[in-house]
Amino acid sequence: MNLPFLGHRHKKNGDAALPADPESVAALLSECELLRAQADQAGVRLDDTPASLEALDQVVPRWRDDAETLPGLGHDAGLYLGTVVVRTVPGARWRIRPGGEPVVLLPSGREIEVADAGLEWAASGAPELSQLYAEIAES
Repeated sequence: MNLPFLGHRHKKNGDAALPADPESVAALLSECELLRAQADQAGVRLDDTPASLEALDQVVPRWRDDAETLPGLGHDAGLYLGTVVVRTVPGARWRIRPGGEPVVLLPSGREIEVADAGLEWAASGAPELSQLYAEIAES
């Protein structure tokens, strides 16, 4: 995913520099409009908590029959997983790779490719978002 609105500023090590206000970036990445619409239709409240990931895992995956919706929903699911991690795991933060891909950087230095994880979840339901969160939070 390319995020051109973040600009083309780079640090010496090649990482895209986040704007001066990382909270603005976090808010933008947490929008996940398609996922929020699907969750709302299923009666699931996305409140940026691990419990909401468990609720998403229980939603009937009607989107799997729609080849146009699946990639966008999966991407949103990944960004939502990242949002929950950044907001609940101490020291976790967003990092934007040079190509514009947002990943979650843990205090240990481990990077989580949340968009890929969300696509896998949307396509097959495995691994579950709540399971991924638990594994990440233990790191």
